[in-house]
Amino acid sequence: METALLGSFLSAMATVLGAVPILFVRRLSERWKDILVAFTAGIMVSASTFGLMPQAINESGIIALTLGLITGVLMLDLIEKNIPHIDVENKPGFANMDSKALLVMIALFIHNIPEGLSTGFSYASEESSLGPMVAIAIGAQNMPEGLILAVFMMNSKSTRRKALGVAALTGLMEMISAVIGYFAASSLERAVGYGLAFAAGAMLFIVYKELIPESHGHGYERPSTYSFIFGLLAMVYITQFFG
Repeated sequence: METALLGSFLSAMATVLGAVPILFVRRLSERWKDILVAFTAGIMVSASTFGLMPQAINESGIIALTLGLITGVLMLDLIEKNIPHIDVENKPGFANMDSKALLVMIALFIHNIPEGLSTGFSYASEESSLGPMVAIAIGAQNMPEGLILAVFMMNSKSTRRKALGVAALTGLMEMISAVIGYFAASSLERAVGYGLAFAAGAMLFIVYKELIPESHGHGYERPSTYSFIFGLLAMVYITQFFG
């Protein structure tokens, strides 16, 4: 349990780490944002394909993989349809950050729930290396998200302290949901495989629905593609290290 708490904490606080550069810069170029997002996408695809999905089959079988993965995709799809996400930076209605901060925070809290559950499910698995691997993958996704959020808030005339504080608060829900996921999977042993498959589905949905389109929308498709490959390989090396 202690390792699960530590892993979920580090993963959640990666959002804050991602926001730290706003202490030094107020603007992130589109080129580097696309490269960072694509690198994150590669990490998450690698973690899902080489870690979560095979372990889900080992723990609960192919049917559990299918049901859990589809459930993860459907839940993220439902969230995306009904809750605004980090792309609120492109919505004119969010120009006044002070009046909209609560809405943005609630939206990010809800988006962090599946990510936290993924971490908790992974630490409950019999495969000891899976938890740290998924925590790293989720943390990698949180870092550019935290940076983008912080830059958006700074552009909306928020203070640096407020930007970092909001980033920290959004990670809190991820920690809470990670603990819930860990205890749920630990109490229901057969649920572990479903939980791992759910995590894989959620991560793959984020990659294909958000990260890849976002990294290919500003004319930097080629460096983003290489960054994706390097991200995938980076997680393969991390998997070998923890394995």
